[in-house]
Amino acid sequence: MLVLITYDVSTTSAEGRRRLTRVAKKCLNYGQRVQNSVFECILDPTQFRRLKYELEALIDKEKDSLRFYNLGENYKAKVEHIGAKSSYDMESPLIL
Repeated sequence: MLVLITYDVSTTSAEGRRRLTRVAKKCLNYGQRVQNSVFECILDPTQFRRLKYELEALIDKEKDSLRFYNLGENYKAKVEHIGAKSSYDMESPLIL
């Protein structure tokens, strides 16, 4: 299933900037960045639960926020892209 993850991490302190870096790196482990704080991730239900848990542990719930949009299995009909930074098909074979 495709999950869209967005986040807003307060960067007014050095610790906030570290949290932002950690959240971005964690999301990169699971998907592709499509905008600064937006990631598309192809996940199975177990991966989704694990990623939510890991991200929740990284943020400060008083200052930061996470949003998860589950677009499901038939996401290709639900996503339209216009402009620069086109994405790659995460489900296609990777050819090196």
